[in-house]
Amino acid sequence: MPTPDRNREFEAKTALVTGAGKGIGRATVQLLAQRGARVVAMSRTAADLQTLAEETGCETVCVDLADPVATKNAAEAAQPVDLLVNCAGIVELQPFVNTSIEAFDAIMAVNVKAAMIVAQACARSMIARRAGGAIVNVSSLSATVGLPLHAAYCASKAALDGLTRVMAVELGPHGIRVNTVNPVVTLTPMASKAWNDPAKSAPMLARIPLNRFVQPLEAARTIAYLLSDDAAMVSGVSLAVDGGFQAG
Repeated sequence: MPTPDRNREFEAKTALVTGAGKGIGRATVQLLAQRGARVVAMSRTAADLQTLAEETGCETVCVDLADPVATKNAAEAAQPVDLLVNCAGIVELQPFVNTSIEAFDAIMAVNVKAAMIVAQACARSMIARRAGGAIVNVSSLSATVGLPLHAAYCASKAALDGLTRVMAVELGPHGIRVNTVNPVVTLTPMASKAWNDPAKSAPMLARIPLNRFVQPLEAARTIAYLLSDDAAMVSGVSLAVDGGFQAG
């Protein structure tokens, strides 16, 4: 069989990527555009979207995903799409006993509720069009591993994994695959808030057999695999990108 041309594997496909301004989301937009997709990039930061559009030719939507009404309107306006990457996420570091209700609610609103709202809009459109599709929710190793100061964040990612499994079960009969990517610490601007202190990062690195953190492009390539026809029978999976962390 001929080797598939990765430069055209998403040709004639439209992909919606949230959290597109920085980190994994930005790398995903760049990679999908390189591989032929029409990409709609969502972010709350207009400046990030402007430079991303200049780099990739993507379409942009500036929206604060903490606002559920604005999120629903933006997601519905972006239809029809064939591929969805829910990458938007926030973190606030607080000890469990001092985790505020406000911080917990804010993290759940962006990391879980917004992902649900956007996925609902995409799934409804896919079902109505009988088009099938693929959804990747960007989760984290923290969905299954407790990290100090990350109570709300870990809870949000565990919730996202649970939501993804239900989506896979209910949307599968419509030809829609749903998976999560679960990276260990990824070198993004958000991660620097938690891991730029060597005293904190060194113990985590010591638990990773490959002895390094994930690069955003490595996570993006895993996302692209799950969106692609190569993963045609992969659904309901939480795929760790962790350098062997969980094997230890």
